[in-house]
Amino acid sequence: MSIAFRHTAGFGKRIEYWVVGLMLKEGLDVYLPLVDDHAVDAVVKRSNDTFVEVQIKARSKDVGFGHAALFAAVTHELRPNYWFVFYAERLDEVFVMSSEEFLAEATQNKTGVNAGKRTLCFNGVRKNGKTGDREEYVKDRYRKYLCRDFSRMLVLEVDRKRARRA
Repeated sequence: MSIAFRHTAGFGKRIEYWVVGLMLKEGLDVYLPLVDDHAVDAVVKRSNDTFVEVQIKARSKDVGFGHAALFAAVTHELRPNYWFVFYAERLDEVFVMSSEEFLAEATQNKTGVNAGKRTLCFNGVRKNGKTGDREEYVKDRYRKYLCRDFSRMLVLEVDRKRARRA
């Protein structure tokens, strides 16, 4: 087994622990399940003693150009109190979105081996006006999901809906 394979194979797990570390640094109460049978990488306790389930997804810097923040073939149905944390290494960005937001933003594959699964690409490709080089960037419509902290997961669903109506 080569070092390159070990690096690739362990990348997702390393990022899971890194994200959990960020959550812990913020003072969140984070619990880690021993088994990932239900697409839950972490459980976070809110101040009102309710919990949210968290799925962490990561893309390494080694993916093909144009796919820095492409998350494809994700199996998901609406789940209350369920959140995604997406990390794009090459962009060095973290995105946080609820189950409901993911379903609203992702496209569902209609045909092929991944029919029924969902795809979301947070990035686009553009020509840099100064250098003329092609570069990847975060699409404007997804900037609202960029994570500076994990506070969005701690807000109760009732409060989030009330804020949207205001």
